[in-house]
Amino acid sequence: MIEFLQQLINGVAQGAIYALIAIGYTMVFGVLRFINFAHGDVYMLGAFAGFYTAPGILKIFGGGPSYAGAAAVLLTAMVICAGIGVLIERICYRPLREHPRLTVLITAIGVSLLLGSGGQYVFGADPKAFPEIIADAAIELPTSWGSFSTLTITIGQVLVVGCTLVLLFVLKTVVLHTKTGLAMRALSLNPTAASLMGVNLDAILSFTFAIGSAMAGAAGVLTSIQQPSIDPLMGVSAGLKAFVAAVLGGIGNIPGAALGGLLIGLLETLVVGYVNPTYRDPLVFAVLILVLLFRPSGLLGKPEREKV
Repeated sequence: MIEFLQQLINGVAQGAIYALIAIGYTMVFGVLRFINFAHGDVYMLGAFAGFYTAPGILKIFGGGPSYAGAAAVLLTAMVICAGIGVLIERICYRPLREHPRLTVLITAIGVSLLLGSGGQYVFGADPKAFPEIIADAAIELPTSWGSFSTLTITIGQVLVVGCTLVLLFVLKTVVLHTKTGLAMRALSLNPTAASLMGVNLDAILSFTFAIGSAMAGAAGVLTSIQQPSIDPLMGVSAGLKAFVAAVLGGIGNIPGAALGGLLIGLLETLVVGYVNPTYRDPLVFAVLILVLLFRPSGLLGKPEREKV
């Protein structure tokens, strides 16, 4: 029981990362109806944004690890990634808005390859140690299963889950209780009608990319706290698994993306702990196949009928 609960704790922390990345996928799909496969590479750029800005920011806050410095690094990475997301939308996707979706999909794959290869050229292909922005430590939680039975949770895990919950709350507030969020929802339902009602499509699409990319940037910094080794290809696997999470929860559904990320994180951790670490990735993608076969709309998604 202790081992099982420990795996659950680890899975929730990992699932929080996938949830943040999956939200970017689901937001863009909800508005534009296409998958931004470059999103995983934006997550990678968020980690490197934190890597290069952390030393200077930490000096401002005393030179050592601190929660204030970590918050500043997190916000800086989010702002940088938001700008990158807007730039990608403006240069790569906006000119193709009236083209077939297949054209945009191929472009997204090309942008992903460009960012990944460009990251190797600019940052170097070797893994880098992420700066220590918080003083991470293990917290022993005693249980009632004996004097030597304890659960271990790290400060980093608490920070990851806490930040994810705060960001999800902020996103929910923006989407459901602001005029911009109302415009986003209107655009996702009927772009033509939204445009006729005065919605600025370009501004709303840029805002959507900015929010989704900021979430990916936050995930890049938060995952580097738990696994302080980053490289230019780290976004490939994480991006694909977050895409599976978005499909599992219901692509286009924000709560579904969060739920899917949590479930994928738990699945990964339980497979590593009880089956075999080599089966971790195959089982995650097997979930994608099963969802597409038996419930294409996802756990929280609703089937949509299209006129032909």
